[in-house]
Amino acid sequence: MSIIYFLIGCSVLLALVFLGAFFWAQRTGQNDDLYTPSMRILLEDEQPEDKEK
Repeated sequence: MSIIYFLIGCSVLLALVFLGAFFWAQRTGQNDDLYTPSMRILLEDEQPEDKEK
């Protein structure tokens, strides 16, 4: 029965770690621009020009 209390404590600690990581990401601007990376994959890269023409 004591293992249940240990697992509950571990899960609460893990949840607090993820919550702290989420707030850190929000504070440092990790999720500010969600549009540009999704559109960048659709755009073609420019082809390099041939030098031997």
